[in-house]
Amino acid sequence: MTLTKKEPDIILFVNGIPDDIEVLKKDLANYGKKTKKKFRLGIIRDTRRIEIGETKEYPDDIIYLSCDFSDPVKIQKTLLPYKNEILAVTCRSEINIDSFSKLVPNVPYLRTPTSESLDWAIQKTMMRKRFSTHDKKITPKFFVLKDYSKETIEKVKEKVGFPLVVKPSGLASSLLISVCYYEEELEETLKDAFKKIEKIYKENDRKKKPELLVEQFMEGEMFSIDGYITSKGKVYFCPLVKVKTGKQIGFDDFFGYQRILPAKVEKSSKEKAEDVARKGVHALGLRSVTFHAELMRMEDGWKVIEIGPRMGGYRHLMYQLSYGINHALNDILIRIPQKPIIPKKVKGHTAVFLFYAKKEGKLKAIKGVKKVQELESFYEIKINRKIGQSCKFAKNGGKFVCNLVLFNKDRSRLLADIRRMEKTLKIIT
Repeated sequence: MTLTKKEPDIILFVNGIPDDIEVLKKDLANYGKKTKKKFRLGIIRDTRRIEIGETKEYPDDIIYLSCDFSDPVKIQKTLLPYKNEILAVTCRSEINIDSFSKLVPNVPYLRTPTSESLDWAIQKTMMRKRFSTHDKKITPKFFVLKDYSKETIEKVKEKVGFPLVVKPSGLASSLLISVCYYEEELEETLKDAFKKIEKIYKENDRKKKPELLVEQFMEGEMFSIDGYITSKGKVYFCPLVKVKTGKQIGFDDFFGYQRILPAKVEKSSKEKAEDVARKGVHALGLRSVTFHAELMRMEDGWKVIEIGPRMGGYRHLMYQLSYGINHALNDILIRIPQKPIIPKKVKGHTAVFLFYAKKEGKLKAIKGVKKVQELESFYEIKINRKIGQSCKFAKNGGKFVCNLVLFNKDRSRLLADIRRMEKTLKIIT
């Protein structure tokens, strides 16, 4: 009697399953009916980061694994009972990419990015070096800092010049990012950043040694684009998203205030943006992964701000509302591998906002929430800080107070509601 070999069917998440896991289960089930396949979902967690006691939050049908990712033998031993059943491994959050990198050598026959490419993509200093080597035109001038001595300041002035941006190498979400226009401001910023950086790295569970990167300040329009790259380097792009930063609305800060989709960009300019993003992804050597690219459109062309080996924040919802693109399903398809499904027809216009207090301090009130909820374009709002909690700017390590999603089939009506919302919603500290 010959036993039928079981086909791999487990989709394994690193360190955390998404909030929309029940929706993803249904989407995978529907996809499975069309392709005559069944899928199981699992999670493997790094016990260095997260307490095992948190397993209570997972449904019974989720396969749960955990071990210390600093020990490859422990990872191997944990995966061993399922080694022939895992179909793909995925990672949604940037904070978990380091754990993903540790896992990759232990699943050598799956389609994944290399550990090296993941490390390059989460270390901004190495990212800049890779971009510059691949094509100097796609990246701004930069310099890596280890101190803020007079000699270092002189080198920065010579190699980068003012205005410039100071940012930590391994943090996302605009943490510790500042713009400096003159020498004294740079000295003060660096002194403050070096004081804070180790604490913030620890709070964000970064295992790498802290570094600061100084780069040319890029003046232009900011956009982002998500996409998928195959094991052979073919890139599939989702539509461009227009981004407005906190700096553009009067904050001395660079958090992403507004993201709007579709972005109004001419076809020729869109193709140039995609070409620059493609070069950036190839420079990092990424493969078999979803990526998020932040870009700047300047007078002399498009440049890469940074690229992450993950889905962009809120992009699944934005692409779903505006185009019917199932970003979460595509994130799995590219790893199976199957061609991602990217509808082109516009269904409507989506805007996502992140709100910070205009003054740092303790949160007293958020005014205008009920009126915003009555807007025609209102989709959802989430409050992330409680009354009495501390509110800090992103550059000082703060988290946003609330986020808001608006959607309308008509662009002009969406813009009108954005205007109404901005006059209504107030954060009081």
